[in-house]
Amino acid sequence: MLMHPQFNPIALDLTGWGLPIQVHWYGLTYLVAFVLFLWLAGRRVALPWFAQTGWIRRDVEDMLFFGVLGVVLGGRLGYVLFYKADYYLAHPLEVLSVWKGGMSFHGGMLGVIFALALYARLRQRPFWQVMDLVAPCVPTGLASGRIGNFINGELWGRVADPALPWAMVFPQSGSDLVRHPSQLYQFALEGLLLFAVLWLFGRRQRPWGQVSALFLMGYGLLRFVAEFFREPDAFLGLLSLGMSMGQWLCLPMLVGGALLWRWSSRHGVKEA
Repeated sequence: MLMHPQFNPIALDLTGWGLPIQVHWYGLTYLVAFVLFLWLAGRRVALPWFAQTGWIRRDVEDMLFFGVLGVVLGGRLGYVLFYKADYYLAHPLEVLSVWKGGMSFHGGMLGVIFALALYARLRQRPFWQVMDLVAPCVPTGLASGRIGNFINGELWGRVADPALPWAMVFPQSGSDLVRHPSQLYQFALEGLLLFAVLWLFGRRQRPWGQVSALFLMGYGLLRFVAEFFREPDAFLGLLSLGMSMGQWLCLPMLVGGALLWRWSSRHGVKEA
């Protein structure tokens, strides 16, 4: 049985030097995610089917700006609507209190889709071309975020068999029960594994929309599996059919990804 290391959430504290600056590990994981996106997307725009249609590295930097707005706004609104709609309806001003926490991946994904749709329209780029460029570059950001969750000791797992070698006690949970380190499971599944699959699949030219479809199905499936080991939100618990909110939100991703794959296989246009 292991004990969560209880990391100091502050990576760099300059208040002792007279500067009102504290850098949190969670903020650094976001920075790592953005840097990895710039690097990976920069490599993807060099692929012939992107380069031949005029993509350059500067386009990646502009996309990142739109993507960050989509993640932050969509992630917050998704959390408000999907997880605590009744609470925020009664306390509307707290919707703006992002420093208190509360972000949703599924909301952030919808925010990114809308933001990149706007980018595609403004730059007169085919929507699925934009999405297929971005999709393989997302999982490393998810992996980085899960490391941040682990450092903070949040989003811990369900109760595990104490004999499990990597089972862990999370004091932040308010109990000494042994749990799955589900943040690390999600880091490995939604982060590393999904990245490897999408990156290898995206190295070859595919009909437009197919890489995005694989992302939707891959993330939906892997997150659905990981949720069996993650403790449901205390204020929600398990919902219908014994599934968590995260699992219910993954079902539309799986269905939408399958439909998009079918459409792309039949109608997706390959660029020479």
